[in-house]
Amino acid sequence: MERRVIVILGPTASGKTALGIEIAERLQTEIISADSRQLYRKLNIGTAKPTHEELARVKHHFIDYLDINEEYNVSRFETEALTVVDSLHALGKIPVVVGGSGLYIKAIVDGIFNEVETDPGYREELIELREKKGNEYLYEILRLKDPVAAAELLPQNWKRVIRALEVNKLTGKSIKDFHRDYKREDDLRFFQFGLNWEREKLYSRIEKRVDQMIESGLVEEVKSVLNEGFNKKMNALNTVGYKEIFDFLDGKISLDRAIELIKRNTRRYAKRQLTWFRRDERIKWLNVDTLTYFSALAEGIIEGQI
Repeated sequence: MERRVIVILGPTASGKTALGIEIAERLQTEIISADSRQLYRKLNIGTAKPTHEELARVKHHFIDYLDINEEYNVSRFETEALTVVDSLHALGKIPVVVGGSGLYIKAIVDGIFNEVETDPGYREELIELREKKGNEYLYEILRLKDPVAAAELLPQNWKRVIRALEVNKLTGKSIKDFHRDYKREDDLRFFQFGLNWEREKLYSRIEKRVDQMIESGLVEEVKSVLNEGFNKKMNALNTVGYKEIFDFLDGKISLDRAIELIKRNTRRYAKRQLTWFRRDERIKWLNVDTLTYFSALAEGIIEGQI
């Protein structure tokens, strides 16, 4: 007998949290967060983490899950998230996955194949090359050797870039070939729903969110993280919203310029998210005009009319 999982996905600022909570409340179930940054404690404002009130309404998994300096990867997330899925089904509940991190969604829905051996010497060589010449240089090597894998990564995803280069060197194939050939065997059935806004409306929501982040104390949050001794080069902090405020605090740019860059870079991130998700034809896209429409969407999803 198949076990159902509802997935609510979409670009940043599309309202995933609000819809996910409404659905979870109606189903009396719990939410599995598929967000690669909301995992981390202390990163609240800049990651648009659910509020204390929202977290009190519905239990969330993988929120405030790690310290900023902890290492984590998508393979571990797959294993741990599926354990939560199993535990909720055992209680007779339908899990609701909510998030915008494409690779984390893929890990839950399809699985991540990661069994190619490692090459410690080559990996160390690539790490040293990154330290000397930077993320962009490393990414350019991948773009030349494996453009297919590079198209789905960003220079700041340097650990994934290194892994893709490592797999390419060891096998002569793209890491995407291994992902494509792998199919996890289980009895889970995923119902994926994407939130789709008109571009200008989404961009307007993004700009308002950034303004709200600044008003809510994003600069103070970044200062607090630095004052606790966390290195701004840590992977968790290599994130839109934090990088720009680092530059402001270092005196490289003005606060107004930092805000402008956060808005621009968030718009670009939203575009990349949509590009990733639109490749998956299994996702049913829901056109959204206003958040007041979410009650009707939630009801339709639960009753299977959408």
